[in-house]
Amino acid sequence: MGRKYLLGNEAIAHACLESGVDFVSGYPGTPSSEVIDVLRIQPDRSYYVEWSVNEKVALENALAAAWCGIRALCTMKHVGLNVAADPLMTSAYTGVTAGLVIMSADDPFAHSSQNEQDSRCYAHFARIPCLDPASIQEAHDMIPKAFSLSEEFGLPVLFRPTTRICHSKGDIEISEPVEGLRKGEFHKDPRQYVVIPAHTRLLHKKLNEKQPAIRKRLVELGYNRYTIQGKTAIIASGIGATYVQELLPDGVSFMKIGAYPIDEEWLGDFVKKHEKILVIEELAPEVEEAVRQAAGCVPVLGKKNGFAPFEGELSPQAVAAIMERAGFLKKNPLPLGDPLQNLPPRPPILCAGCLHRVAFYAIKKVFRDAVYPSDIGCYTLGLQLGVVDTTICMGASITVASGIFHAGDPRDIVCTIGDSTFLHTGIQGLLNAVYNGANITVVILDNRITAMTGHQPNPNSGMTACGAESPPVSLEAICRACGVIFVESVNPYEVTGMVTVLQEAKKRKGVKVIIAKQLCVISARRAGIKRGSYQVNPEICTGCGTCVRFGCPAIEFADERARINDLCSGCAVCAQLCPVGAISREGKK
Repeated sequence: MGRKYLLGNEAIAHACLESGVDFVSGYPGTPSSEVIDVLRIQPDRSYYVEWSVNEKVALENALAAAWCGIRALCTMKHVGLNVAADPLMTSAYTGVTAGLVIMSADDPFAHSSQNEQDSRCYAHFARIPCLDPASIQEAHDMIPKAFSLSEEFGLPVLFRPTTRICHSKGDIEISEPVEGLRKGEFHKDPRQYVVIPAHTRLLHKKLNEKQPAIRKRLVELGYNRYTIQGKTAIIASGIGATYVQELLPDGVSFMKIGAYPIDEEWLGDFVKKHEKILVIEELAPEVEEAVRQAAGCVPVLGKKNGFAPFEGELSPQAVAAIMERAGFLKKNPLPLGDPLQNLPPRPPILCAGCLHRVAFYAIKKVFRDAVYPSDIGCYTLGLQLGVVDTTICMGASITVASGIFHAGDPRDIVCTIGDSTFLHTGIQGLLNAVYNGANITVVILDNRITAMTGHQPNPNSGMTACGAESPPVSLEAICRACGVIFVESVNPYEVTGMVTVLQEAKKRKGVKVIIAKQLCVISARRAGIKRGSYQVNPEICTGCGTCVRFGCPAIEFADERARINDLCSGCAVCAQLCPVGAISREGKK
């Protein structure tokens, strides 16, 4: 088909089309989201696509499809693999009939994540193959092989691109899409798919027996390879391998690890031909530990003796510094430049007119001395507004709030969670809080979309991943079904109403739920909803700063007066906050 200039995730999505994928599921999470976003908009689509409510659900759906003999892809980011860990571990025992590729996109440097965990550790734990691409082209090329490898060994295959692979662009050689099977059929075999202890013991033995053949096959496929050029060597994986190859001096041997598990005998033969080994990889010392086991008396330099960091993202400059520190470069050809001084900070902020800002404003106004657990989403930026005290993982705001209450903290506890996050893993926490008698206020920030990861729909949005109409769930009904007595929905743009509902919740005992419901401002703009914009009358404005302290980026302060710029979305909150009535809709006086 030729070459195309593609984002890494676009290249991965196209490779799925070239592989004849039949079933696609996942939960959005940066840096993985664009793969399904690309697949769900393809014309003449013959395969099934869904955004699932969470990663565990997504993987169980995809696993079932692979049992039915059709190729399945399941996507998530690294922290989502924690949610899917339960079916992941057992899927290695049950195996698959057709190819199942689990894409878990890792995020070294935590560009948009709460941790830097390494998905290779999960593959090691589950004893399934893991493919670790070093470039966008290799990520594309690995996908068809991943499906084939899955079918060859009857196991799921973990595919682990990182942020620099997913979100970089390049000229990629692609092929024509291939039609999938479309229809699958489940063939009953309780000994394979019913994991009672008697069956599990045999399945575990079979899984272990597959390991030597998997190791040798990965070498045969060329993902793990080496060249010998001297008595010292560098072993590298992932994008670090690409950086090493750009810097590799003459006379230094090189081994690239692109897949796991590593064949210990093959690795040992290479290591023992050298006098010194440097290992370069991001995050966990997966390769380094294997090298150290094979090395015997050969010195190994890496993370465990301080030559390479355990955390952060590799770059050409960082790799050059590691190689210089270890004596593989006499002088670093890529020194880090001194950063420019006195640059103004540019932290991420909530959009102008975002419902979260006014919800946080009202919470702070009513619950002044409170504890504020929060969750994963755009609203985590409430940290800057002083209304986010904890953020752990998806759905943890309600459970943390409940735990703080039962620990005996006498203060009010007000937690915030988005609609998509609530549907992901918040419902169980709410049920638990009610069941165990917590006294907390839960504010569900309902913007009708999964906004932070790129505006993917969820069961609250009224449409599926592919745009088909779907009945939106009732968050109110879910909360009442969990046993919550006080459930109120409110438009947060009506500040007085929002404050009044919060005040009423404050008076009551038990679990109270307030649903702050307003369409995301970006979704509203895309839908063509126009609310007009607002202006400040400089003759009335006293320069008190009330509107500026609200924190909306559409409000500025100059010449001792407020003014509103063209970021205004027309939410009208500032007009309600102004104590002297200086703000009005444009065209009105």
